[in-house]
Amino acid sequence: MDYPDLPSLSQQPNKMTSSTTSVQNMFSLEGHTALITGATRGIGQAVAIALAEAGADILLVQRDETSTTTLQAIQSLGRHTQIYKADLSSPTDVSSLVPRILSDGHTIRILINCAGIQRRHPSHLFPDSDFAEVMQVNLNAVFTLCRDVGAHMLGLDPHPVTGRKGSVINFASLLTFQGGLTVPAYAASKGAVGQLTKSFANEWTSKGVTVNAIAPGYIETEMNEALLKDEERLKSISARIPAGRWGNPEDFKGTAVYLASKASGYVSGHVLVVDGGWMGR
Repeated sequence: MDYPDLPSLSQQPNKMTSSTTSVQNMFSLEGHTALITGATRGIGQAVAIALAEAGADILLVQRDETSTTTLQAIQSLGRHTQIYKADLSSPTDVSSLVPRILSDGHTIRILINCAGIQRRHPSHLFPDSDFAEVMQVNLNAVFTLCRDVGAHMLGLDPHPVTGRKGSVINFASLLTFQGGLTVPAYAASKGAVGQLTKSFANEWTSKGVTVNAIAPGYIETEMNEALLKDEERLKSISARIPAGRWGNPEDFKGTAVYLASKASGYVSGHVLVVDGGWMGR
């Protein structure tokens, strides 16, 4: 049926332009500086590059400067980036990190705690030293950086675009919810990261700082190399994933940008599971 009195779509005013631009701006990280740990490879590297692609400048926390792959990828995008050396297994290194960064004049709007380590032993044989090391890197360092960067963010004026003072994103795990096998330290640390995230969110959200966590499912990274080589466990795990595949670091780029940007302005205290449907089965 023809409607001769109506203009064609090409003649109608483009009412989508302002809306589309608005949505694009909601995900923009222009004018933000992000501090990220664990970005030399894997998920952390993908997240760091994603934030840079969205417009953020990136401060990388690394144990040393031997790996420059992430640095170079960010520089190729035209974003400012810098490596700060710190060993997250050292409480002294961790406690001195944020004061050192702030003394250089940086304003941190985004904190990503992605660094983590894994140690596997039967629970009845798990060494105290390995338990302490996992807790220091996966939990204690996360607490210290959240506290110190959070204190900095709370003192900032709201960002003119996002309206927030800052965004904190911690990396949790499926073991935030489950116990796992032969990984009691990792499960304990990641369970605590989930609760730490909620605790900070309860205090800071009303003051302009959102705090969330991302919980990866089974991802093809070096940390899961032992599982990937165990044919029996690989088969049983893969069979339960509704997506029909293990995840990869690229699956976290959009999630991280969302939680760092204005698009997630009303999201705080949440643990966002990225697992191909594992937790729903």
